[in-house]
Amino acid sequence: MSKVQLKSEVQWKGKQAQEASYAMNALTTAEKNSALQWMALQILEDQEFILQENKKDIEAGKDRGMSDAILDRILLTPERIEAMAAGIKQIIELTDPIGETLELIEKENGLVVEKKRVPIGVVGMIYEARPNVTVDAATLSLKTGNAVILRGSSSAKHSNMALVKSIHAALEKSNVPRNAVQLIEDTSRETAKKLFRLNEYLDVLIPRGGKNLIDTVVRESTVPVIETGAGNCHVYIDASAKQKMAEEIVVNAKLQRPSVCNAIESLLIHPGWFAQYGVTLLEKLRQHGVEIIADEKVMAAFPEAKPATEEDWHTEYLGLSISVKLVEDVKEAARHINKYGTRHSEAIITEDQHNASLFQQGVDAAAVYHNVSTRFTDGFEFGYGAEIGISTQKLHARGPMGLPALTSSKFFIKGDGIVRE
Repeated sequence: MSKVQLKSEVQWKGKQAQEASYAMNALTTAEKNSALQWMALQILEDQEFILQENKKDIEAGKDRGMSDAILDRILLTPERIEAMAAGIKQIIELTDPIGETLELIEKENGLVVEKKRVPIGVVGMIYEARPNVTVDAATLSLKTGNAVILRGSSSAKHSNMALVKSIHAALEKSNVPRNAVQLIEDTSRETAKKLFRLNEYLDVLIPRGGKNLIDTVVRESTVPVIETGAGNCHVYIDASAKQKMAEEIVVNAKLQRPSVCNAIESLLIHPGWFAQYGVTLLEKLRQHGVEIIADEKVMAAFPEAKPATEEDWHTEYLGLSISVKLVEDVKEAARHINKYGTRHSEAIITEDQHNASLFQQGVDAAAVYHNVSTRFTDGFEFGYGAEIGISTQKLHARGPMGLPALTSSKFFIKGDGIVRE
């Protein structure tokens, strides 16, 4: 009987990943970067095979009646694979946070206490559709000295297996253990549940996908979770907002890429501003194909809108729909957002610095903007170079998660025969 038969796939690969993570602690930045360079070269070399396997996923998705939007997320092309390789090279250029001194304390008795960044250990990623996450999660984890267990969805099973095969071929040419990247090939719900409870081997679990996936992981996991993704984001247009600025920001935040988590889903407007410019703005959105779902006051002035329900204020549409509501002031806007938002990205458009400050201090979100589109909540735009997700919680990491978010800390204490009296 083989070792794999002795344990489930999840348990066995968890054990392998943990053993690899211990070996990763001894690697230098140069060794990790060398492995990443091999990965960039290998996925280009294996491009034909990867595209062939991706085609299987696309054909299966069509047979299952998947939408064009989901199929586009799964689809790989030569250009997208080249972009993956380019992204890996960008990560190579980023500063390695491992070993960074966070604190240094020298006591009078000669005790030296140094707090340094260290890898988390074993990172779990559970995600939907996008096979590019396979490469993103693997490269970011390896750069920070972590092993990673990947569990994608059945919709991209063949693509993920092909990419991990390529990654393993690259790692075999490097000093990074091959087992530092593990893919759970069984995409059943049972394996997901086992991953949720893999406390023996897994240090953190990061879900990346739709609200249902994220809620399930947060609710059922006994492994510590970093909650990411869901974005019921708002723009509040204050009384003093400039018309042109407001229109440009709202159109960009809604339409530049409607299906992503930092696109806005709800628009809050001061009654005074709405009386002057509101109909023009809503008509502009409607002309771009956006469905307007609004409260009674908005509908009275813009009858083309559909009536909003309580559910609409909670909804992340991820498409060409937006809910619209009139609010009396910045405080009511903040109350509405704190009730219905997902703590992701929120924006105020105003020329009133006091109101801007009230909004940014009072709204509970990872990123709060003043006169800026919410579409900037992104690791690259924030200068991190890459991200593994956007955390909407408060502990350990919040907002776009770059390399430092995939680290923990450890105290290194030195002395010369010191004992405590």
